[in-house]
Amino acid sequence: MTSRRLKIFLGPPFAFRPLRLGLDSGLTLGVRPLRGCRYSRCSAVTSRQTQTLMKPTASSRSFSREDDADECKIKQPRRDFKAPLTLPVTPSLYDAPFPFYRRPAEIGRFSLDAKRCFHGDARQLRYYAPPPSEGPSPGFDLRDGYRDRYVQRDDSIREGLEHLLKWIVQNRKQLQTEDKGKLLNADFVTWRGHFTKVLTTPYENREGWLLAVTLFRGTLYISEFETEAARKEREQRSEMLKELTYMGYKFEQYMCADSPDGIPDPTGVVNTNEAFCTVIRSRLGSHSLLFSGEVDCTDPRSPSPQPPTCYVELKTSKVMHSPAQRRSFYRHKLIKWWAQSFLPGVSQIVAGYRGPDGSVVGLETFETMQIFKLIRDDPGCWKPAVCMNFCAAFLAFLKTVVTEDNPKLVHLFAWNPGHPVSFTVHQDSQYRFLPDWYVDALSEEKPPTS
Repeated sequence: MTSRRLKIFLGPPFAFRPLRLGLDSGLTLGVRPLRGCRYSRCSAVTSRQTQTLMKPTASSRSFSREDDADECKIKQPRRDFKAPLTLPVTPSLYDAPFPFYRRPAEIGRFSLDAKRCFHGDARQLRYYAPPPSEGPSPGFDLRDGYRDRYVQRDDSIREGLEHLLKWIVQNRKQLQTEDKGKLLNADFVTWRGHFTKVLTTPYENREGWLLAVTLFRGTLYISEFETEAARKEREQRSEMLKELTYMGYKFEQYMCADSPDGIPDPTGVVNTNEAFCTVIRSRLGSHSLLFSGEVDCTDPRSPSPQPPTCYVELKTSKVMHSPAQRRSFYRHKLIKWWAQSFLPGVSQIVAGYRGPDGSVVGLETFETMQIFKLIRDDPGCWKPAVCMNFCAAFLAFLKTVVTEDNPKLVHLFAWNPGHPVSFTVHQDSQYRFLPDWYVDALSEEKPPTS
């Protein structure tokens, strides 16, 4: 079977029509209508404008074992505590014009070596080196090396925000702000993957999540904890799923070189401890964001050589043979690919389609900013604006709930499909995630005086 690599260019963005939120207040999100899901510099959604989305519901309750937080017990709120207890997730509530999202800017980078040690440089950056676009299918054997050239990262070890926090400590001078009561020039610090989960929540119907949040020196830190369901899935993962995970890493090895003019070497060891990470600054509505995410490679021949635009995300998926399979792919998988790349400003996603024997039978390139055009005519599909509006409301919800500046205090936000987002409060518990070395390092810093 032969295949050619497809490059998708689908013309100019379309305009979202302003839609009113399905709330009894009749409030419309206060943003300028944007075309498609472009990055922008227009006025922001304010916390006040998202309050309507965060009314307490009758389903508010403390967690049970089914909520994957059986040991959590919510504290009694103070008498003057007026924060909402839950955040609804229904997509129709967030079906409004695309919100302000500032073009992501890379402000730093770091690497993790074969032993998962931190290095504040780009030594692990790899370079995009695809096969010729003309000719037969690549035929990459994604199973090659699974038994004898595979070093797996230990997924049972919880790293939390450790590596990102190390980068912040090393670069804290450039991150300082003159805002009173704050040290870092960021409202939120987290991993890109945590934001990705929040963005896709309105359309997720299988996997819940637990996100711990701590306010420290004016910045909210978000760190994910494994749910009981996720732990069981990880411990009982089948051999087939383990091999599929390996195939994704092996595809990267076939597509990446160690130098701009180099060629890939698929005979080497696949070591999933190694990583190159970008550190991104952006703004969603009124919320300033600082987050980091792993990058697969950079395209040395990109027409936009400035990171993060030059970065490329590499993915694998089962080859599709029918329109129904393509529709399912758009609805359930492409949303995660889009969110993962749109957030940090990665411009291209290259998919390798694997056949039943584990070989790559074709490549397809998706332009991140054009993905919404593939799904806009499907009434049952996801909407980028809903994802981003929900994320903005979720961040406003966190700001409303988490108000005590204390590195030992953790608010644990939980969500399961079919339920609103709820939270419990914990002091000095197993959910505390800011390490002492980080708290001590930033406690020594004094905000700059004007």
